[in-house]
Amino acid sequence: MTEEDELVGIAHVPGGVELRLVRHGDDDGFTILLEDNELMSTDASASEEALATMTCARLGNRGGLHMLIGGYGMGYTLRAALAALPDDASVCVAELVPEIIEWALGPMRHVTAGCLDDPRVMLVDEDVGRLIRAARQGYDAILLDVDNGPEGLTCRQNDGLYSPDGLHNALRALRPGGILAVWSAWPDPVFTARLEEAGFTVSVSAATSLPDGKGWEHVIWFARKP
Repeated sequence: MTEEDELVGIAHVPGGVELRLVRHGDDDGFTILLEDNELMSTDASASEEALATMTCARLGNRGGLHMLIGGYGMGYTLRAALAALPDDASVCVAELVPEIIEWALGPMRHVTAGCLDDPRVMLVDEDVGRLIRAARQGYDAILLDVDNGPEGLTCRQNDGLYSPDGLHNALRALRPGGILAVWSAWPDPVFTARLEEAGFTVSVSAATSLPDGKGWEHVIWFARKP
């Protein structure tokens, strides 16, 4: 934080750490911080949007498509998905930290832009891992932007999503040809191998945090169920 930044709110991740929402005094932008680590920012959202748009492009035209998004964050993935999906699609958003949604509907409402009111959206105050474990061929796509990727920072509980058991659960939760898409702040060849061992066909793409190939380079795994 700088002297011009304003602390807007504090959230506690269940079983994890403290998050802070900071408003930038000069441009009314926002950042969510873990200590001094920037988890997400309104100034750098292109890779979160790519998580949705690249997944939708790979799915093609599917009637009645059902998508699960793990983690609302600042809503960039959700808004990009809604822009790409047809009217008959449905999107379930699992967000375990209630303050994240309070911020979305309060100080960040101009960023949220009404996406949580879209009739295609169902917001669930639930651990996304529990929803995945309960599903049997229930989703065409599962998008995970939970923590900072397979090696997370905020909650050890998230590690289960990326474990061999967690990936087998995701495979079972997807419909044939469905995609598990995972965002990460950095590459992880071990995770790529773990996805393949779980039975997925895997491709890995780079996505920058800013448009036009600028900013930090992040990673997205697209793991398709045969």
